[in-house]
Amino acid sequence: MSAGRRAVITAIGAVTPCGLDAESTWDAVVSGRSGIRAFEHVDVSDLAVSVGGEVRNFDPLAFVSRSDAKRLDAHALYAIAAAHEAMSGVEPLNPDRFGVTVATGSGAVSLTQEAVRTLDRSGPRRVPPGVVVYGGPDAAAAYLSQKYDARGASAGLSATCASGTAALGEALRAVRHGYADAILVVGADDCLNRVNLAVNSSLGALAPGYESAPSQASRPFDRARRGFVMSAGAAALLVESDEHARRRGAVALGEIAGYGVSSDAHHPTAPHPHGRGAISAMRGALDDARVTPESVDHVNAHGTGTPLNDAMEAYALQHVFGDALASIPVTSTKSTTGHLLGAAGTLEAALSLLGMRDGAIPPTINLDDPEFPELDVVAHEARSERVSTLVTNSFGFGGHNASLVLRAV
Repeated sequence: MSAGRRAVITAIGAVTPCGLDAESTWDAVVSGRSGIRAFEHVDVSDLAVSVGGEVRNFDPLAFVSRSDAKRLDAHALYAIAAAHEAMSGVEPLNPDRFGVTVATGSGAVSLTQEAVRTLDRSGPRRVPPGVVVYGGPDAAAAYLSQKYDARGASAGLSATCASGTAALGEALRAVRHGYADAILVVGADDCLNRVNLAVNSSLGALAPGYESAPSQASRPFDRARRGFVMSAGAAALLVESDEHARRRGAVALGEIAGYGVSSDAHHPTAPHPHGRGAISAMRGALDDARVTPESVDHVNAHGTGTPLNDAMEAYALQHVFGDALASIPVTSTKSTTGHLLGAAGTLEAALSLLGMRDGAIPPTINLDDPEFPELDVVAHEARSERVSTLVTNSFGFGGHNASLVLRAV
């Protein structure tokens, strides 16, 4: 149960297929403008998948030196850019009480794959030595801790698609129990390369086709859904204790009130069919926040658009919320952004906070034939509604599950 200091979010940043900052991303999402396009920078001519959420018109030199732009993996560059937005205007924090966590499902996969190609093509002497530093899942965290003089704990956290939500939950615990005053949490991933697209296509996880209608590919909770749409990007949130934020005059966007985390212990890729882990995570978050199901105003679903995940999540939501579910709007912003993998949870938390700020619940686009009538899925257009308390979910391969309760302040 919750105890100790309150944890609030005071700043956000984002780099996504829908925009190069948080506000432009939110504007696209709440307006139902998809960021999914035909691939421009990946050769998918022989792959089953043809569309995805690429970050477009991104200039890393606005955030890092030319040499660092060459050394760092794309996911780390997105993380640095999102962190730059979140930290803009923030005065230097007490370095010994300030930490950094970067959540990522896969880390520097493109950098590592290119190093293997260089080794095969040109031999060991041509492999850049920087791969040992910049090729790990902690690379962006190490970079950001140095950039912002954060001398508290810095680490990479990986729990596949639950990474971002788990990182925010762990930040809540660290702040609540006094281990830190502030933690910069960034979720970042870029698996838009031939290897990762091929593997996920072979698993049947990705939506095939849609060459002529890319924006229709991501279809959470729709009967015609065929898989998720992979995207790249990052989102950053500054988590602080409430007293620390007030002391420095920061305005809180919302509070992380509760966190639940679990493992299915069931299957490498398929969720537990009866949502065992998802139910546990949601109930844990509600209990931690001391919130009843009837008090929840909105659920930001994991909602990937895969047949198994959406069915499992619908079942789990019914199990957790019971009769109250009929009056709780449910939405999946992955319908517009695609699935940012390890960054999904941080992005969706940021979008949830902006929705609370603006009194708007973003739509689930492409929901033309709902499969789960028991869910009040906000279809096609945003809904004007005041949200004070919401649940946001992230579930991933490996049976990782994490849920947060976010609350207005």
